[in-house]
Amino acid sequence: MRSLIVAYKPKEIFALLLFLGFSVIAIICQQWQWMIIPFAWIILPFIFQVSTQHTQQLFWLLLCMLPLSTELNITPQLGLDFPDEILMLLLTGLALLYWWHKPHHFPLIVWKHPLFFLLILHVCWIAITMVYAIEPIPAMKFLLAKTWYIIPFVILPTVWLNSISGIQKLTACLLWPMGFVIATTLFRHGVDEFSFESINRHLFPFFRNHVNYASMLVCLLAVLFCVYHLTPRQTLQRKWLFIALVMGLSALILAYSRGAWLALLAGVVSVFVVRKKQMGALIILAVTAVLLSTAWLITDKRYFRFAPDHDKTIFHTDFSQHLSATVELKDVSNAERFYRWVAGARMLANKPLTGFGPSSFYLHYRPYTVQRFETWVSNNPEHSTVHNYFLLTALEQGVIGLIIFCTLYFFMLMRLQKIYHALHSYFYRAVTITVTVILVMIGTINFISDMIETDKIGSLFWLCMGMVIVLDGKLREEKESLAA
Repeated sequence: MRSLIVAYKPKEIFALLLFLGFSVIAIICQQWQWMIIPFAWIILPFIFQVSTQHTQQLFWLLLCMLPLSTELNITPQLGLDFPDEILMLLLTGLALLYWWHKPHHFPLIVWKHPLFFLLILHVCWIAITMVYAIEPIPAMKFLLAKTWYIIPFVILPTVWLNSISGIQKLTACLLWPMGFVIATTLFRHGVDEFSFESINRHLFPFFRNHVNYASMLVCLLAVLFCVYHLTPRQTLQRKWLFIALVMGLSALILAYSRGAWLALLAGVVSVFVVRKKQMGALIILAVTAVLLSTAWLITDKRYFRFAPDHDKTIFHTDFSQHLSATVELKDVSNAERFYRWVAGARMLANKPLTGFGPSSFYLHYRPYTVQRFETWVSNNPEHSTVHNYFLLTALEQGVIGLIIFCTLYFFMLMRLQKIYHALHSYFYRAVTITVTVILVMIGTINFISDMIETDKIGSLFWLCMGMVIVLDGKLREEKESLAA
């Protein structure tokens, strides 16, 4: 694989360095406002270029900003991810305007792909649940946000990532900024002797907490390993990539996120599953295990056995004690998960068809909680949700919404396995297995969290869908070339 140092224009390099420079100032001063200063300089030239011939540059800028973006609260009720969400909005608006005037330029590969049908079905069902939502305004915002994630990360990649050079540039845009975040975090965290208690504050302003940071990190480690795997041996670049891998794995360990560690293990296992063509069996096994365990917990209200001891369920500042408490079910984060899962399951039982509506969990889960599962953090100051994206989808979009989303997710995994075994290109086979690993890791993370609607993980999830369509196109091209 060619060097990750892609040939950018000097103006683009200066723009990125300017943003990184002010990011360092923001970290030192603990003031995110410094990050706004270079933003106008970076984005305004691209807005002018987008209207002519350089729309693609805006897309690359968006990818670079994903690891670097921060959460910006405009009002107590309104917030956005800055600047990547602004870039998503720009790209979405410009793409829709372009296709409105030239509908025949809509990517044909997307239009004909079965994933696009499932995607349309997914969005249409969200629109239906919005009509029945208890809170229609948040539901409408949710639907709009879904649109400006899908267009930049699912549809536009089929135009700009359908070549080896495009995929190489994708890896550079994601890995270099993430490398900057990792290096900055390790340096700052090292000042506190890499303590478990201090990790969250050293992630400012790029990540809300160590869980979000580790989740994106573990996914991009799969990308970095793919680059390392495709780089010729006995080269200087491969040695540097090995150092980067060691640094990334060290950062993952020091992020102290059990979910990301579990996701890494699941990603490694998925490689062997795909190679043995056992993805279907794994999906059936996973679904069966969830259904049986749920049925067992519900029967005779056995879930009450897992009710925590309120006074003994605490947050441990020492990581060894944290792990010990996890095994003994006395860790506050896991205990709080039980608290919200029980509430979420009771909400689903109350409205199984259309659910409560998108973005409604926090506003309505209190009456459905069970006091026996309450912990000392159940006041939920962060306004976080149920900590299981699949359950969240079910209680907000109903069982039908869950079935549609799971069908979409499982179809991607099965399709990737088929593509992997049908392709002859060594490069695209490596890309296919990497996309599969990332999707499995995202699924694992979202079984104990809910991050599909966040910019850090949601962008990668939808980008993986775009890559499935791209890889399917490459398989079709390969078959046509061999048949000729």
